Amino acid sequence: MTAALVAAGLGLIPSTASATEGPAKPAAQGPGAAQAAQAAQATKASGEKFHSPADRTVRTTLPGAGNKAAEDHPGLAAEITGESYSAHRLELITKITGPDVTLDVVVDWGDGRTEKTTAKGTGEVYHSHIYAEVGEYVVKVTVTDVANGIQAANQIAFVTAGAEFTPHAPTRLLDTRDGTGAKAGKVVGRGTTRVRVAGNSGIPAGATAVVLNVTVTNTTADGHVTAYAGGGSRPDTSNLNHTAGQSVPNLVIVPVGEDGYVEFFNGGWSPVDLVADVTGYFTRSAAGGYTAMTPARFVDTREGLGTAKGRLAGRGTFTTQIDGLKGVPKGITAVALNVTVTNPGEAGHLSVFPGGGQTPTASNLNFTAGQTVANSVIVPVSADGRISVFNGSWAGTDVVVDVVGHYSKDSRAAYRAIDPWRAIDTRDTVAWPERLPARGYFSQWFAPEPEGVEAFTFNTTVTNTTDSGFLSVAPSPLPWEENTDPNAPKPPRPGSSTLNWAKGATVPNLVQTGVGEYGIINFWNQGWQDADLIVDVFGIYETN
Repeated sequence: MTAALVAAGLGLIPSTASATEGPAKPAAQGPGAAQAAQAAQATKASGEKFHSPADRTVRTTLPGAGNKAAEDHPGLAAEITGESYSAHRLELITKITGPDVTLDVVVDWGDGRTEKTTAKGTGEVYHSHIYAEVGEYVVKVTVTDVANGIQAANQIAFVTAGAEFTPHAPTRLLDTRDGTGAKAGKVVGRGTTRVRVAGNSGIPAGATAVVLNVTVTNTTADGHVTAYAGGGSRPDTSNLNHTAGQSVPNLVIVPVGEDGYVEFFNGGWSPVDLVADVTGYFTRSAAGGYTAMTPARFVDTREGLGTAKGRLAGRGTFTTQIDGLKGVPKGITAVALNVTVTNPGEAGHLSVFPGGGQTPTASNLNFTAGQTVANSVIVPVSADGRISVFNGSWAGTDVVVDVVGHYSKDSRAAYRAIDPWRAIDTRDTVAWPERLPARGYFSQWFAPEPEGVEAFTFNTTVTNTTDSGFLSVAPSPLPWEENTDPNAPKPPRPGSSTLNWAKGATVPNLVQTGVGEYGIINFWNQGWQDADLIVDVFGIYETN
């Protein structure tokens, strides 16, 4: 397929978005009960635990208990264990040791709300609570034995698993070419470099995750790069892939290590240079929550949508309104985009930044002459809700901007990083007997219980390509039973693109997608030849 046809995925030819065009095969491999359970277990496995043993119980004598003293009581104690498997929720288990009498149990959740129940003697009491705001709370459990005039109390310090987003002006934290953030010089094959994030460039010490645009450049062989929390175990997943001679950017949302660092592993056997630009960070304090939306096209220079018609001139900039349009509310703090370059006259880069602000040195995507390439971008908006796009090339290029979500103080969906896991890898012919079919799709069940799940964060990679094409990712409008019924209506073909590839290329891109009503996400191959698909899961946005 020609580059012109690839660009059709960006909206040049409306018929390519038609649900009726092409064979539109049903899913060749789907979740089933086992894979749905795997998804549920993978997200739950990253839960945090909080514990206060029974010997920390403080016992007091109730007023009017006569000569009874706490130390003479036959043994009233409370052991507290808290578990958090979602952004705002705390599951609390109180193990009570006490006499065989009725006991009053009061849980003070630390946010101004309390919960009361009764228990009988030794046993366990279970409570669950959803916090309105992410943050740190002291949870206190008080057990009262009225009959014997004794009260026992214990508490835990609880921190929500979810974190909210604060935008940051695009700033370069790492550049191995000139020694920014690390020692100058390429990262050796199978080697690592690290950069300080927490406490650097205005990022607070309590940052739990950071949004980075990572670029690998000066490559001499094929390879991949993995970003992960400093001091932690390196996952088997990857964040970006490259071939010899490529400069490849990709957006990364990566946890910050307890030491305040993020590490980058060069998975290839040859040295590479790495560049990392920050555009925001997450903290466990009230800031901005995420709202996913159906991708909406805000800018297309080929049509004059959102800016002047015609290619963005070399070294030129346009500014466009984001909030208040196409379902994006006023008052947002940042926006999640998929930005695509097509028809560039020569090599260059794009920088996306708050509307009307100073053009940063940081870049969001790199391109070569004639290349169609997309990259995810999370960028602050200006006070009046605009963004600007700068073409760092000396020649003109077409630019397409799709909005996929936004951050605001009014959204409750907080981000929870999970242990990265590989959900799809069609190169594994045992688990996936078929490649991602041309003009077809795969369905995968990521949220067996979608209530409270706003979106997932994936890294998608397409490889072993034999022709040009593009990938679309969207929640399924149909339940799984209809997806597997060969006579059922097929889901509509998405009109937006997530990533574009050329023949023989390996292309990654971050995806933040909502889960829809059924928690099922479809991955569409909009090209005319089969391709391999890899999907790594890194995080989840939750309202509960």
